[in-house]
Amino acid sequence: MIRPATKQDASELVCLIDCAGYGMPLEVWNGMLGDEASVLEVGRKRAMREEGGFSYRNAWIADRDGVIAGALVGYRLDDEIDLSEIDDAPATFRPLMELEAEAPGSWYVNVLAVHGEHRGQGIGGALLDYADQVATATGAQTMSIIFESENRGARRLYESKGYQVTTRRPRVALATDRTGSDEWLLMVKDLTT
Repeated sequence: MIRPATKQDASELVCLIDCAGYGMPLEVWNGMLGDEASVLEVGRKRAMREEGGFSYRNAWIADRDGVIAGALVGYRLDDEIDLSEIDDAPATFRPLMELEAEAPGSWYVNVLAVHGEHRGQGIGGALLDYADQVATATGAQTMSIIFESENRGARRLYESKGYQVTTRRPRVALATDRTGSDEWLLMVKDLTT
């Protein structure tokens, strides 16, 4: 079953989002650490927000027999993306910002994650199919997703759902990097055909 996320799903979303981001979210949240006792608490508070890309309002949960098996976070990108302040962003994020700007107006799959014990059971594909419906309802004509070049399983899944690589950017690794990928790939899917 796929359902909209709720505020009560915030802790689980934090785990899934960090899995999808190979630790990058934790590093970002660490830089935002204030009065919170943990970077996970920073992420949880962000997931509980009413607004912003990383909000429970932009997330859907795959529930399998009462257990959260996976999640998708997505939203429609602006029709015009302003990169005038890209130099102010950390170098790690600049390639991602550039790739997002290559898909203006698309419905952007920001996060797709499935817990390890639930992989290979069609949950990722079901979440992507659901995202197609949400995107179509927004009037988006394309879908987009960015992923690391070494994630071959993800690429097979996205290609099976009609996504095609349109461009790529070199990846700037974080200190905590554990992926070995050297590029980010942008894949786009046409919803009009």
